[in-house]
Amino acid sequence: MSEIKKTEKILGVKGMNDILPADAPLWELFENTVHTVLKSYGFQQIRTPIVEPTAVFSRGLGAVTDIVEKEMYSFVDSMNGDELTLRPESTAGVVRAALEHNLTYDGPKRLWYQGPMFRHERPQRGRYRQFHQVGAEAIGFTGPDIDAEMIMLCQRLWDDLGLADIRLELNSIGDAAERRLHRADLIAYFSEHLALLDADAQRRLHTNPLRILDTKNPAMQELVNNAPKLLDYLGEESRAHFEGVQAILRHNSIPFTINPRLVRGMDYYNRTVFEWVTDQLGSQGTVCGGGRYDPLVEIFGGKPTPAVGFAMGVERLLELMKASGEQFAPNQCDVYLVHQGQPAQMQAFVLGERLRDAGLDVVLHCASTSGQGSFKSQMKRADASGAAFAVILGEDEIARGAATVKHLRDADPAHNQHSVALEAVVDHLIDHIVGNDEHGHEHAGHIHYHP
Repeated sequence: MSEIKKTEKILGVKGMNDILPADAPLWELFENTVHTVLKSYGFQQIRTPIVEPTAVFSRGLGAVTDIVEKEMYSFVDSMNGDELTLRPESTAGVVRAALEHNLTYDGPKRLWYQGPMFRHERPQRGRYRQFHQVGAEAIGFTGPDIDAEMIMLCQRLWDDLGLADIRLELNSIGDAAERRLHRADLIAYFSEHLALLDADAQRRLHTNPLRILDTKNPAMQELVNNAPKLLDYLGEESRAHFEGVQAILRHNSIPFTINPRLVRGMDYYNRTVFEWVTDQLGSQGTVCGGGRYDPLVEIFGGKPTPAVGFAMGVERLLELMKASGEQFAPNQCDVYLVHQGQPAQMQAFVLGERLRDAGLDVVLHCASTSGQGSFKSQMKRADASGAAFAVILGEDEIARGAATVKHLRDADPAHNQHSVALEAVVDHLIDHIVGNDEHGHEHAGHIHYHP
């Protein structure tokens, strides 16, 4: 027999992280909550490919944005020479799909998505090369009401996730003609203070000067605070739209701060822009950003179509959920089947299938590298699984046609263990698990979160 050669361990790509079983329940809780909230507002899910033609992003995001200039994972397809890119965001792809499949032919659409995005940048807390976003796009809606609705949707999601330390910042960047006037004055203003601009700001001065307002450089804060404010350039329609958004938010008691420095990194945004920010994540304080992007559909070759959307960073929100101090119970199952001996093992398989037929989540103890395990070691695994009940089958139980049902979460030995006839085990557990659900108790097979 030839000797197996030991090779160097292969590691994952830096900044593209594994989601391990210990973390998966929190992701599942977040995703289920998002799905419920978006569905309650009438949004339908859309799933687009993670690879798009590079033109989808270079045309939609703007050739001089940071994403297109230096953050995209782009490559040439070796089979046919197509220029392709791993999606750095999803709005452009959703709009591409909506146009390609004529989704708005019968009226406006509320769409939402979730999945991985890719940007080539230095990994840091809450900012990775592969990261995940949940977003929503409302295509075909004109008024300020849909802008406000999407903001209120986010507030409901924070409430349902138990996240309190997230605040709303709001601004309007007007329409293209208004931005052109502001842009000219902005360039003139910063040109007069060229020596105070850092290298990044100087690079953006004549290509994307609006982004200079978003600088985090402490040495430039006073300069930026005194720069011409886009709000002062809004025309009548843009101002009325912005005031309409604010009126709805105030009427629904949604607090916000107007931040005249708030802009968006992509060229396609106009009018309402907003961000949800927190102080709990250091420099990566934005957990959700969005706004109106009426020009994008036309940029993609469609007829003028209004639209508004948002995207939120899943990893950052999970960090906030972990930091909230609340207890998550990532239970593996409702019932853990403990058994000893071959007849008991055979019966455990039969019973496990019957319990799953009844809708319960069941883990049947299987042999590990250390063997089948004693009752004591199996019970330790049962307790660690988070199951509400252990069902125990041994020689004695098989001999009398029964199972021992132990309530793992009841500390009172007087009533936490019962002998139950095999044919009655399913009904007994359904009464105690599903029956408790109907009275407001927790189902052990799900992830529980108490905001």
